[in-house]
Amino acid sequence: MIDAPAPSAYAYPLLIKQLFHMSLSCSPEQEIVSGTSHRYTYRSFFSRVRKLANVLEKLGVTPGQTIAVMDWDCHRYLECFFGVPMFGAVLHTINIRLSPEQILYTINHARDDVILVHSDFVELVESISDRFERPIKLIYLRDDDSATPATYAGEYEQLIHSAYQDYDFTDFDENTRATTFYTTGTTGQPKGVFYSHRQLVLHTLGMVAGLSSVDSDARFHRGDVYMPITPMFHVHAWGFPYAATMLGVKQVYPGRYEPATLLRLIENERVTFSHCVPTILTMLLSAPEAESTDLNGWKVIIGGSALPEGLATTALEKGINVFAAYGMSETCPFVTIADTTGLGVDTSDAGISARTKTGKPTVMVDLRVVDDEMNDVPKDGQSVGELVIRTPWLTQAYLNNPEASDELWRGGYLHTGDIAHWSEDGTVQITDRLKDVIKSGGEWISSLELESIASTCDGVVEVAAIGLADEKWGERPALLVSIGNNDIDTGAMSDSIREAITASVSSGNLPRWAVPDTIHFVESIPKTSVGKVDKKTIRMQLNSE
Repeated sequence: MIDAPAPSAYAYPLLIKQLFHMSLSCSPEQEIVSGTSHRYTYRSFFSRVRKLANVLEKLGVTPGQTIAVMDWDCHRYLECFFGVPMFGAVLHTINIRLSPEQILYTINHARDDVILVHSDFVELVESISDRFERPIKLIYLRDDDSATPATYAGEYEQLIHSAYQDYDFTDFDENTRATTFYTTGTTGQPKGVFYSHRQLVLHTLGMVAGLSSVDSDARFHRGDVYMPITPMFHVHAWGFPYAATMLGVKQVYPGRYEPATLLRLIENERVTFSHCVPTILTMLLSAPEAESTDLNGWKVIIGGSALPEGLATTALEKGINVFAAYGMSETCPFVTIADTTGLGVDTSDAGISARTKTGKPTVMVDLRVVDDEMNDVPKDGQSVGELVIRTPWLTQAYLNNPEASDELWRGGYLHTGDIAHWSEDGTVQITDRLKDVIKSGGEWISSLELESIASTCDGVVEVAAIGLADEKWGERPALLVSIGNNDIDTGAMSDSIREAITASVSSGNLPRWAVPDTIHFVESIPKTSVGKVDKKTIRMQLNSE
């Protein structure tokens, strides 16, 4: 057959190991920084990844088994991102912010065989280890000279130091599962999300193409210095460590998220590209050290929650090139990005609006906005429906949860649970989560729009809009506003917020019933384990008052 491949042709499976080729060929001496003191090169990084594979093999680990990590964002975690799946095992990134019972559930459900445990979490592991459903080997991680617990198989650095340096990462099926992590919902136990090598490689390529092809100074490229401010346990730090490694950029891993340390690293290491949820950026900009830190030229993607206009304005005034992107745990996560073409650091209303939009779909993303019958709604920038997606890097199911998997993929598209509208030019704007939408008198009110308007009022640190049960209207909008520990006249602020929302009503952007009946003021707003505003908890608290 004339179209048959040559007998010796290499099929090039899409495996995570292939992401190393460019960085090792073109920038082997590029730096990777961990914390405030540890740094090494890509050449050393790859050497340690091979040593990690030898450590696993010596421990008796076999391909297909599951290796879990409980650590802060550091070089060890980065090594596990590569060494574990390249060995053929599954990397389980444990959410250290879950409750002990939830962590126990994920360990048993994922069927972990080995757990790498930072010294900060030894006590937690000890408190649940008698309920492990299978034998689990433990490896000790530390940032000091603390002694390795007697029940542990060894200390990570000592094991790496004594391991053989050579390891041949062989080829295997690119559809082999590479990673697992757990996402929490409003009810029930956490759900396991998993990805194959093929999906992670395609996501890396799609993300780099989407972020580098735009005509904008928000691009991610080889000249950047990258630092995540999204925990590495959360959707592989949004996939950026894989992209950064593929490109060979300088990487900075901050350890624990302490504002002073983060700001010092940004300035000292000249970090140019990061990503985080809105609450983290708010925390950084509210820190005393932010006043004296030069943040000009820092590019920051905001995801996980909508980017409020007030936060975008504050960031831009500090010289931060901030913009929104969209994804979720089940989408790996990169799906859309705000179109910042030609904006520069534009603080006009139009510039702020463009940055805070959900954005346009990136390469290879088949995105639709549909009604309950899976019919497409008009692309008129007004008609709303649920956002559904197809792209080659979406999770194909929840781990051992067929009922939830069928619900996720009903109709052959992944259902995001997000309400959105989109315009003829392909710009998508999410207006709410299905579970968060406020329905008053049979009409929808966008909680995200209320939050964005309130965020522009002086003194507002954060804000959450929810629907409170109402006997007459079904629900009425209420705001929970964080003012930090500032001494503020809440009465005057309440009037200011209502005036801003009323102005939006007058201009035709909101219905008149969107003006909230109640505004509550607090020092801080409840958060989920990944730093998002916890509307479930807020709803329970306010409905019980």
